[in-house]
Amino acid sequence: MTVDNFMSVAFEEARSALSEGEVPVGCVFVYKNTIIAKAGNQVNATKNATRHAEFVCIDQTLCYCCSHNLKPDEVFPQITVVVTVEPCIMCLAALHNLKVKEIIYGCANDRFGGKSVVDVPQVLGQPLEMRAGLRAEEAMDLLKQFYKGQNPSAPVAKRVFFFCYDFSNIFKNIVNVLQPTQKEIF
Repeated sequence: MTVDNFMSVAFEEARSALSEGEVPVGCVFVYKNTIIAKAGNQVNATKNATRHAEFVCIDQTLCYCCSHNLKPDEVFPQITVVVTVEPCIMCLAALHNLKVKEIIYGCANDRFGGKSVVDVPQVLGQPLEMRAGLRAEEAMDLLKQFYKGQNPSAPVAKRVFFFCYDFSNIFKNIVNVLQPTQKEIF
């Protein structure tokens, strides 16, 4: 399989995540030219902010190692991570600590990107092979689809509400409530 084939599987995971109301990020871990882990974000489904696609793949890889009698510290350095969006700071730090071979991603994560915002490998003082831009426009289109909608798991204060309402009666009621009565003055 080619890197583009691996990215296609990651996009399948991202689309599945989108259909479940998750931020559409998909990821695959490739070991010896075989996908051993694949996932989309599961943050909303699990109510766990750490269940990014990369972390789910880390857990799947640990299970793979157990079931194949392999040592994780020998497997992770041979893994190529293929992910639709640049890993966030948390995910990139975890992948860096696991010493993965390389990370190939689609679009940049200009807000939380572990490379573009903080440059985790430089901060930690060890390089990490990273390639950006593989099907970046497709990844960005999926993110735009998600952010056009509503994240049902977002706190109410963070949700976007679209409505039309006649505020004239509300303002009249506010004025009436705020006007002091004779008893309140004395």
